[in-house]
Amino acid sequence: MLNKYARAFFTRVFTPLAALLIRLRVSPDVVTLVGTGGVMAGALVFYPRGEFFWGTVVITLFVFSDLIDGNMARQLGRSSRWGAFLDSTLDRLADSAIFAGLALWYAGRGDDLLLCGLAMFCLASGQVVSYTKARGESIGLPVRVNGLVERSERLVITLVLTGLSGFTIFGVPHIQVLLPIALWVVAVGSLVTLVQRVVTIRREAAEADDAEAARLEAAAREAAASGDGHPAGPAADAPAPDGGENR
Repeated sequence: MLNKYARAFFTRVFTPLAALLIRLRVSPDVVTLVGTGGVMAGALVFYPRGEFFWGTVVITLFVFSDLIDGNMARQLGRSSRWGAFLDSTLDRLADSAIFAGLALWYAGRGDDLLLCGLAMFCLASGQVVSYTKARGESIGLPVRVNGLVERSERLVITLVLTGLSGFTIFGVPHIQVLLPIALWVVAVGSLVTLVQRVVTIRREAAEADDAEAARLEAAAREAAASGDGHPAGPAADAPAPDGGENR
């Protein structure tokens, strides 16, 4: 949902910066790599130590590289399969680092195994949510659903509430409760999104299989009507055995 409305806004905001980087002869792939490295460093250096405010500041500065590199590629007219693959792959690494950093905090000084497990669930479910759509599209299905919580929502909810929970360094009382709230919201939202996508893919797969079966049946009737490939006599009228590949 956020992806639909926010991407156009931030594209306009970052277009001048993307143009500047192009003039400086910076490659979009370099922006992708640097952005991912910055996100991972911010998450894995600051979050395990409980420095949620500064960790979120660092992550936020680098996370927008995901929009800048794509903007650069469009301005250059060089959008490519390799660029799309690299961007998507490194996004998974960056997302994993954020939740891994939170899990490390709760496994250590945060001392809460339940929330540690919840952070790990957010990490895993986020990867599976992304995988379901990619896998569905790879087998030829349209996957006409986004779901309740996409990557943009997961990042915004997690980073905003985690960053605010770090306001304890400024003396704000009880603000740290926002981090567990963020994890619960992302976990439940990811689970709902996963169910939405699985149900949609199951329906689309059944429709595609039915359409393929109907096409084969129509082709078989057409071949039978023309007499091609069917022997004359009783054998032609014998029922087909069960257990065929397209049963």
